[in-house]
Amino acid sequence: MDRDQIKSTFDQQSANYDQQWAKLSAIRECLLLLVDSVFGKRPPDARVLCVGVGTGAEMQHLAERFPGWTFTAVEPSAGMLDACRQRAQAHGFAHRCTFHEGYLDSLPDGEPFDAATSFLVSQFLLDASERTAYFRGIADRLRPGGLLASSDLAADLASPEQQDLLEVWFRTMAASDLPPEALQRMRDAYARDVSVRPPSEVASIIQSGGFESPVQFFQAGLIHGWYAARSS
Repeated sequence: MDRDQIKSTFDQQSANYDQQWAKLSAIRECLLLLVDSVFGKRPPDARVLCVGVGTGAEMQHLAERFPGWTFTAVEPSAGMLDACRQRAQAHGFAHRCTFHEGYLDSLPDGEPFDAATSFLVSQFLLDASERTAYFRGIADRLRPGGLLASSDLAADLASPEQQDLLEVWFRTMAASDLPPEALQRMRDAYARDVSVRPPSEVASIIQSGGFESPVQFFQAGLIHGWYAARSS
């Protein structure tokens, strides 16, 4: 998807996004449980960059567990960022947050971050060089040794086994009360607007973007998670 498509798509989803995927929240909670440990050695006053933050679920999770951390939320969708801001206000951590409507390249320069999150974001960049540049943009914002936690859809869809897993994944999505026409739109989007690559290729893209060799620490269906330190 191009930038305007990404913004428009998530603006349309923002009002009901959390409710739509509530039945699948266990996947997100498991990922975030592990992120606690991935980021566990960050300093008590760590600065965390959350790219494509959506409605801010990861910020709330980390803010509740690490009360000295501050967060910069980057999100191109005004609707999603407003939902994120409302979440932060409702849970009492908005004073620890900076909210930036736009993409990472428009975020003003500042002190480097200790950690960054990118959850289900880079998969929307269809061009491999653009996807590499995305991760390079995150790496450039981190201090040496800063950690990235990233997740994306990933599978080797040329493999019969992975095609079977894809069908399992769509049945999982259907469990979130998606009507048949919405599920078909999702199938079409996976073929046209989402870059589902083999996990090894995604890890290579992250590394090419300025990180040490990524460590896969999570998988649930098609969602894979990696962490990686910024290259020195």
